[in-house]
Amino acid sequence: MVYLRFLTLLLYFLVLVDVNSVNAQTLRTDTSDVEKKQPNIILIMADDVSWECFGCYGGEDYETPNIDALAGAGVRFDHCYSTPICTPSRVKIMTGRYSFRNYTHFGYLNPQDKTFGNLLRSAGYETAVAGKWQLNGLYHKAVGCDDSSRPNQAGFDEYCLWQLTKEKGAPDGGERFWSPTLECNGHVLTSKNNANLYGPDIMSDFVCDFIKRERDKPFFVYYPTVLVHNPFVPTPVTIGDQPRDHSANKAPKDRTAQKANFVAMVHYLDQIIGKILRSVDEAGKLENTLILFTADNGTNRAISSQWNGQKITGGKGGTKDMGTHVPMVAFWNGHTPVGHVCSDLIDFTDFYATFAAAAGITLADDDPIDGRSYLPQLNGEVGNPRDWVLCHYQPYWGGFKGSQYVRDERYKLYRDGSFYFVPNDLRELNNLAKGAAGERGETAREQLNRVLKSVPPGPPETGGKNAKHRPTYPDWPAITNVND
Repeated sequence: MVYLRFLTLLLYFLVLVDVNSVNAQTLRTDTSDVEKKQPNIILIMADDVSWECFGCYGGEDYETPNIDALAGAGVRFDHCYSTPICTPSRVKIMTGRYSFRNYTHFGYLNPQDKTFGNLLRSAGYETAVAGKWQLNGLYHKAVGCDDSSRPNQAGFDEYCLWQLTKEKGAPDGGERFWSPTLECNGHVLTSKNNANLYGPDIMSDFVCDFIKRERDKPFFVYYPTVLVHNPFVPTPVTIGDQPRDHSANKAPKDRTAQKANFVAMVHYLDQIIGKILRSVDEAGKLENTLILFTADNGTNRAISSQWNGQKITGGKGGTKDMGTHVPMVAFWNGHTPVGHVCSDLIDFTDFYATFAAAAGITLADDDPIDGRSYLPQLNGEVGNPRDWVLCHYQPYWGGFKGSQYVRDERYKLYRDGSFYFVPNDLRELNNLAKGAAGERGETAREQLNRVLKSVPPGPPETGGKNAKHRPTYPDWPAITNVND
């Protein structure tokens, strides 16, 4: 069910304000005291689902009223970009660094890397993480991969996580949905402990409990959800009389049934977001909480969806828009302009810098240099938007190939010289030869090429999980302002 109180708040704004002429100053109520405080921050990141699956972005197959309401009350960003699979995106957003600096293995966050959790905890925030972890290095048996304190080392006071020290395929592991094995603040909650329970409910309840507790300090919640990753299985709304044990984690073979489950999972994700919004309001924190929603990469390739009158097939693992273009919605009462659509480029490195700016933290020498704060845009101001975003992609997983590109809102240039006008060519079928892109396109090609010349070499195209050569460039100079 839609979070009605939140919608009421939205409708109140829409009645009082002409959205077409909205600005930040008009929307601010009496927030003079609020603005002096560090805001609470909640970052929700969905798993394997992209822009075509949300109503506010034009998705036609899905019901996402809470996310749509969040966009209607705040800002919808039309150009947010991740990497094509989960781990590099998660390392990138948590550390604020391009993948060429620190990404070496799938399923691994180097415990020496400073994260936005470390940043905010050092500034006095109470911090929590819940959802999918998968960052201890379980897949390559990294030193310390069985250390359950890794989330604490990454800056989180509390946690409730899937795949922390228990790999999915291990005897004491298991799937993330029905009767899952989870780890919560140093305790293992086995599948027997969680018998017949739904993992997303357990983890989101943990988030809501953390939010509702009385606290004198600001809080930061990072909620990388396990929805809507495969297997595509029933939710508590659609499971009916089916047993809720491990057998419920097996997806049907029929593609139509899988799509129906996927649609239901997207809807359940939306309901969970409504539950979290309600918890924020009931805790009396709605007036000073920055709430952001995004996703780690594109939709699973087995899923096709109707979007703005056309069929979009999921592009997870690939560098086309369907693999890297993700939703991003932000709401911060008294700050974000109501119903605004922002066309500025947002890179996953930018979240770290934005959280620092929102919390009033001056970045130090051990903080990343790649991101650019979009705090001004959250306040309805022009800010200092990017001219381009960079994707340096070597998954070290599966059969996916390494690649590197730089792009702006329209044009995209790969390391191999291929060049595309993305709005009219989402599938990248028309490689624009030199001189064929028109004056504006050729100017963009020249500018993007200058950026590519300033970044490290592209990653090896080949190199799965057993790759021997894993080059990184941690000390590469800042490239954020190349075109400034």
